[in-house]
This record gives sequence, structure tokens and C-alpha cells, in this order.
Amino acid sequence: MVSGRIEELEREYAAVERSLGDPAVLSHNAEYLRLTKRHRELTPLITLWRQYRQQQQQAEEARSLLADPDLGPLAQLELDSAEQQLGQLETELEVLLLPQDPHDGADVILEIRAGAGGDEAGLFAADLLRMYSRYGERSGLKITVLDASESDLGGYSRLVAEVTGDAPYRQLKWERGVHRVQRVPATETQGRIHTSTVTVAVLPEVEQTEVELDLSEVRIDVFRSQGAGGQGVNTTDSAVRATYRAGTPDEIMVVCQDGRSQIKNKEKALNILRARLAERQRELQAASEREARSAQVGSGDRSEKIRTYNYPQNRVTDHRLSGDDKNFPLDSVVDGHLGPVIEALARMEREQQLAEMTEHAQA
Repeated sequence: MVSGRIEELEREYAAVERSLGDPAVLSHNAEYLRLTKRHRELTPLITLWRQYRQQQQQAEEARSLLADPDLGPLAQLELDSAEQQLGQLETELEVLLLPQDPHDGADVILEIRAGAGGDEAGLFAADLLRMYSRYGERSGLKITVLDASESDLGGYSRLVAEVTGDAPYRQLKWERGVHRVQRVPATETQGRIHTSTVTVAVLPEVEQTEVELDLSEVRIDVFRSQGAGGQGVNTTDSAVRATYRAGTPDEIMVVCQDGRSQIKNKEKALNILRARLAERQRELQAASEREARSAQVGSGDRSEKIRTYNYPQNRVTDHRLSGDDKNFPLDSVVDGHLGPVIEALARMEREQQLAEMTEHAQA
């Protein structure tokens, strides 16, 4: 375990605590908020580290009594218990030391688009929205549809929603990619199984300072809201379409017609535009890194097939996992019980990070 790194963070923690007691800092709101956020981030790690050192001390005390004929047996029991606790605490500390995704706490722009499969893909897009909504109800997330294109059968060819609540990106980042469904469509008269696809994008919302957006390159159009997200607001020109670099290969178009306020819809449309630009920059950076390493690595981006929903076999298979861990009961997952899938993917990522950290330390 990298105790030197933890000791360095403990010194930072002590410095942050001293600064929070400084009257000058209390009067500087931005600095106070930055320090309280850092204090909150470090507290779990430092608390665990202090428990670890306490267990180390208990282990040393027990070890010193092993030779005592009267206290030796009891000391051995205490030593065994302390060493077991140390092992558990060390694993937890290693996990806390892993690099955190800076966007984990961010709100999310969720985009669901029907792919191959026509009407059936649109119906599955609606099923995914329902799945995420039910998961959100159980997990402290609120999903608000901002714009949608409905199909005649009640599905969606495209849907954009905002997700707010308890760390939306941390919970939903595993969902980005291509979702494949295998089932007999309601419109199929001969009972044949069809395969359809839906693409899901999970974009963390970014601060205005994180993405440089030249508003002179954005065309804003307003029109009457209609369809999903627009009911009840179609009596005024409240919907907003924001087009970035219209008519160029870089064009990005965003439509927002959720609210009654044109100003709020414009603000949300620009937020989505920034999120898409940030995602484009991350994709370009990831492509550059892959080329530099001369090896393909899974990026989890929207071009990858990540999961198959097999209705005849009542099974969901996540292709990023392996062995028995990759299969889940379909009826439970589509009802919004995504927790086991998300936990398995998060555990896989932690194991990979720990392996890389160990390899780096040995090197």
C-alpha cells in the first residue's frame, strides 16, 4: 500500500482544517466552498487511515505479548483479528486512493436514439426510458424529457432528457453505448425473433468555464413546442433550437422544448450543446491516445455494443463483463433494477485500476 501518498494527503487534510478555521477564509466565499469540498472528499480516506494505524498499533502490542506463557494464547487471537482487520482496511484504502472521475457528481444529458430495427427499435427506446425512470425512482434520480420524436406506435426515434439528483453521471455512465434487443415484435405475425438496436449517450453537464463556446457560432431559432416535452406549452413560441456551426461538418443541433420559458429553454439548449462539445473533445482525445498506444482499448463510447436484452431466454448480457457475472435476469433489469449491473461494472473498473496501480508500483 502506498502509505507515503496517504501521509501526504493527511498533511493536506490538516492544512485544509487549519484554513477552514481562518477568519480570512470564512469571509472569502469561493475559497471557503473549495476548501469544504476538499475536506469532504478527504474525510473518508483519512478516517479509514487512522483506523488502519490504530489496528497496526494493536497488532504490535499483541505481537509483543506472544512469548508470554499466560497472555500468549490471548495475544495470538488478538493478533489474528487485527491482521484480518488490517487486510480489509488496506483493500478499502486502495479503493479510495483510486483516481476518481471528475464528472461523477455531474448532472447528465441522456440521449436515446433508435438504431437498426425500425418501429421495434423505437419501441425498445421507449422501454429503455421506462427502465431508467424506474431505476431513477429507486436511486434518487429525476429524469425530465427535454425533447422527443415519437413514433406512431408509441416509441421514440430520438429522445433527449436531463437527469438530476444523486450523482447521476456516476450511476449512469455505464449505460453509454449500443443496446441490442432480441425479441418477437408486437407487429410480428409469424413469431419470428427480430434483433434491433438503440444507442444511448450519457453526457455529463459541464460548467461554462470548462468548454469554450463562441456564441457567435451558435444560431438560435424559436418555435412552438409540440410533442413529448411540449404539451401544455404550445401556445407560445417557447421552444428553442440551438445550432452550432450550421452547415459545416462540425454542426451540432440541439432542441429544447420542455419549459414554458423561452429563456430557460435556451439556457438548457446551450448546456446540452456544451456537453456535446465536451464529449466530442473526449472522443477525439481517446482516439488520439489509442493511436499513440497503437492498440485498441474499450472506451465505452456510443459506437460499442455493450449489452444484449434477450427476451426469449429472459436474460440480459453485459458484454463488458465475463463468466457468470455478465448475465442478469431480464425482467428485473427492464423493471429498473439496474443496481447489480452497475455494481458489477464498477467493481470491474476498480479491479482493473488496482491491477494497473500494482503493476506501476512494481515497475
